[in-house]
Amino acid sequence: MSNAAPHKPNTIWQQYIKFIVVGVLFGIVFVKAEIISWFRIQEMFRLQSFHMYGVIGSAIVVGLLSVWLIKKFNIKTINGETITFTKKSFNKGQIYGGLLFGFGWALTGACPGPLFAQIGTGATVVIITLLSAIAGTWVYGRFKNYLPH
Repeated sequence: MSNAAPHKPNTIWQQYIKFIVVGVLFGIVFVKAEIISWFRIQEMFRLQSFHMYGVIGSAIVVGLLSVWLIKKFNIKTINGETITFTKKSFNKGQIYGGLLFGFGWALTGACPGPLFAQIGTGATVVIITLLSAIAGTWVYGRFKNYLPH
């Protein structure tokens, strides 16, 4: 029989603290980089500033480089699992969805990632945008079988 103390199950906070910390840090970066600024987003859609295009372009380059490195060196997850990439087919529903997403982003000045950072900075009116995003996700899930895919 072992003298080790019995293993106590982690509380919900202990299980998810790493995600909370990363989310807070991600939000701080968004605020400092002005990614959540409604004015910066409007400048982007009015083609008046390169700021947001630079941020988005940098993210694309980092993503491409990351995928290339993962494939080239067969990098595994932190748990040792193989990372696989599957081919995805293009369909016309992606055009409609992209347009709808872009119009919503231009009108509200928010996309799903920065919503929480905007609310965290005190822009509580963005809660309406968050609730709308949740409702839109539900509507899509409910009617996806009837939509063009």
